[in-house]
Amino acid sequence: MVQKIALEEHFLDPATEPYWRPTMVDVAPAKVEQLYGALTDFGEQRLAIMDKTGVARAVLAIAGPGVQVERDTAVAVRNARASNDFLAKEIQKRPDRYAGFAHLAMQDAKAAADELERCVRQLKFRGAMIDGHTNGKYLDDRSYDPFWERAADLGAPIYLHPADPAAPLKAIEGYNVLARPMWGWGVETGSHALRIICGGVFHRYPKAKLILGHLGETLPFQLWRFDSRSAPYGWNLPKPPSQYMRENVWVTTSGMYDLPPLRCSVDALGRDRVMFSADYPFDWPGCEFLDTVAIDESLRADIAFNNAARLLGL
Repeated sequence: MVQKIALEEHFLDPATEPYWRPTMVDVAPAKVEQLYGALTDFGEQRLAIMDKTGVARAVLAIAGPGVQVERDTAVAVRNARASNDFLAKEIQKRPDRYAGFAHLAMQDAKAAADELERCVRQLKFRGAMIDGHTNGKYLDDRSYDPFWERAADLGAPIYLHPADPAAPLKAIEGYNVLARPMWGWGVETGSHALRIICGGVFHRYPKAKLILGHLGETLPFQLWRFDSRSAPYGWNLPKPPSQYMRENVWVTTSGMYDLPPLRCSVDALGRDRVMFSADYPFDWPGCEFLDTVAIDESLRADIAFNNAARLLGL
């Protein structure tokens, strides 16, 4: 069993629970309470599973959507700070096993930048997790430039987590099975990442760092097509899309436990760009997958531990 750093491991706190509950309305009540119990545990239950599966360190982030769906900006800022303070206290109890991603109120770019800096410098968090768009506003919006500038200056990676689209996708209307993890979340999050690239965020802030789950939301598979089809249709950035992907984007294995997409991501982006996530408590089989998948042992160690240790300074 290989030692692992897990990057998409979720929790809940009093400030973010009210935003999470409405996302569970279609889930059986017994399952909701099981998840709630796991999300609010920072002690023996979580640590026992980590020990059993070889997770040496878990980087904790809230179970979305959190304050990003809040309409009152002042409330969002206040609740994000409360959530981060809560997480910092839990990490202080077991700093050898836990690290943190900041939760940010993206309704206010400057407040989000200030909170990110506080979390990185004072609370020693390792970056931030952002749950998709914020009330329909995506991270390529130029109003977010101060945030990206601060994140780049801090060297703080931004993990872009899936969220429901701002409006239902017409192409999959009537097929609820497609709406979320099977397809819709990947389309939404991959498109969001492409907006960030096409919007010139990495051109303006070349030291900015973006993390995507699910082995890159299918984007590594598409790099040749992105490059070959972008120039004839108005591409106006100095580097091709694939170069921004390879220089500014990292991916994790969360929810994608199969050898072909793993090999594609490693081949397309480089072996130093692929990391491990278990997506606890929603999707835990990734630990066994990484222990047994047929890859070189040095690559297994890089994906499981070394790449995240370098990127996050763990």
